[in-house]
Amino acid sequence: MRRAFLGKIREMIPAEPDTVFFTVDIGMWAIREVLRDYPERCTNVGIYEDGMFSIAAGMAKRGLVPTVFGIQPYLIERTLEQIKMDLAYQKLGINVVGTGAAVDYPKYGYSHYCAEDVQIIKSIPGCEFIAPGTAKQFLQLFEQTYRNGHPTFFRISDHPNVKYDEDVTFGKANVLQKGQKATIIAVSVMLDAVMDVCKGKDVTVLHYTTLEPFDRETLAQNCPSGKVLIVEPEYEGSLLFDVHKALAGRAIRVEHVAFPREIFRNYGTYNEKMEHYGLTPDKIHEVLERLCAE
Repeated sequence: MRRAFLGKIREMIPAEPDTVFFTVDIGMWAIREVLRDYPERCTNVGIYEDGMFSIAAGMAKRGLVPTVFGIQPYLIERTLEQIKMDLAYQKLGINVVGTGAAVDYPKYGYSHYCAEDVQIIKSIPGCEFIAPGTAKQFLQLFEQTYRNGHPTFFRISDHPNVKYDEDVTFGKANVLQKGQKATIIAVSVMLDAVMDVCKGKDVTVLHYTTLEPFDRETLAQNCPSGKVLIVEPEYEGSLLFDVHKALAGRAIRVEHVAFPREIFRNYGTYNEKMEHYGLTPDKIHEVLERLCAE
């Protein structure tokens, strides 16, 4: 996804004079020619995320279309006041592309983890949150939204889906299959694991790549059992409010396969962390079987 995004920047800056791009000491080599040839619109500001947001907000106020790039915890948590006051309060169209979501950077430890990003951004009215499952889906969603005038946050991953790469539309969930016993919400890069378990079973599978605004209508129309399993590569419960709102007035049962709400103090590779915290097909199968049997 990162290569696809930086490739888009290489195309966009020369072709669209009203676009600007800022980064914080990441991805410079891949776009070195653009940085060299368009220094007035394409700049590495250094390790200065909060300042970068305010600079981008000023550019947006002038009618330009800014895109900023960095590591997710620093883009979301270090800059929270700027997101609230410079982006959301001012209603400015800025695209924020973050890499290193959740535990994508396992060797750097807790400072580089960000499983809380979804719930933080969803708590700020007016912000959008997009979590594509593949590079193709990132490009589709970016093209659909980067000029829409809203603060839009993109969570890109180094661990995309490989088997499933369907076309996606901003603000809409995809219905991968329909069944009666339960509805599984597969978020972003968790679709491959979900389909490994659910393909051919009597369950509904919905794939969500837009997390804010959340497509409540599709969930409401595709949950005949009232049983929901949310498989999300972020803190458990990040989408729970939307699920309850979508199914308001109905008796429902919700289970999660997600990161627990705790500080991650252990070490290991990405795959070892996913195994440790249970974001695996085996765990999905276990929880789904229990949910369907109840």
